Amino acid sequence: MHQQPATVLWNHIVGPNCFRLGLSCQRGFEAAVPGQFVMIQSGPALTPLLRRPFSIFGVIGTPGHPEGIEVLYKALGRGTHQMAQWTPGRTVDLLGPLGRGFAVAPEARRIYLAAGGMGVAPIRFLATHLIAGGADATGIRLFLGGRSQEDLLCADEFRSLGISVTLSTDDGSAGLQCLITDPLEQAIRQAPPDLVCACGPHGMLQCVSGIAEHHSVPCQISMETMMACGMGACLGCAVPAADTQAGYRHVCVDGPVFSVGQVDMG
Repeated sequence: MHQQPATVLWNHIVGPNCFRLGLSCQRGFEAAVPGQFVMIQSGPALTPLLRRPFSIFGVIGTPGHPEGIEVLYKALGRGTHQMAQWTPGRTVDLLGPLGRGFAVAPEARRIYLAAGGMGVAPIRFLATHLIAGGADATGIRLFLGGRSQEDLLCADEFRSLGISVTLSTDDGSAGLQCLITDPLEQAIRQAPPDLVCACGPHGMLQCVSGIAEHHSVPCQISMETMMACGMGACLGCAVPAADTQAGYRHVCVDGPVFSVGQVDMG
């Protein structure tokens, strides 16, 4: 983990209120893994006071020699609306990489990726990481869902990697009109994978966890939650452990990636 100044390289709009932010970093991301995150200070003023957490969307540079990182964010609140105004050359305060990421065993061949909305960010990093590591793209499938077509980001990037993409939307404006968990479960029934990796809203992750447990498929989920410090000090991101004797787990240090069965999804 490093706290450092980072320089804005680009801040492209990629969807309604959605931005792809490139940051040049001096050090610390050589060993960054998919699922880890960073904390970014959105402005010099006291409001908002706290940094905001963002999944690492990708690493800029060559393998082993990163020059920076990318994050994907949606301008919703005061902090992210300030970020939407950033231009190349601006210096921002960056803390990371933080947390525990996905752990994919080398022997895993059939891998299903599930992403809901902005949950595509760590899943995109995971996909590029797997392909760069020599994984066979024909064994990887992406299930990408959103409320409407506007919420489906990066599908073409996955396709360019050779990954099969299944889309779904709540309103039927793109892909199947259903929850993304429907085609995911159907695929698991037809050809159980070695691993499912998912990120998205809590309800989606709750459903994915249930499907994985029902079909006895290994599954890792990246949880999205509010957090203030990113280092386990504020206890603001506590979630109940599946083992009641264990009490609580903290998404920032114990996660954000958990194996199904480690946390109580409710």
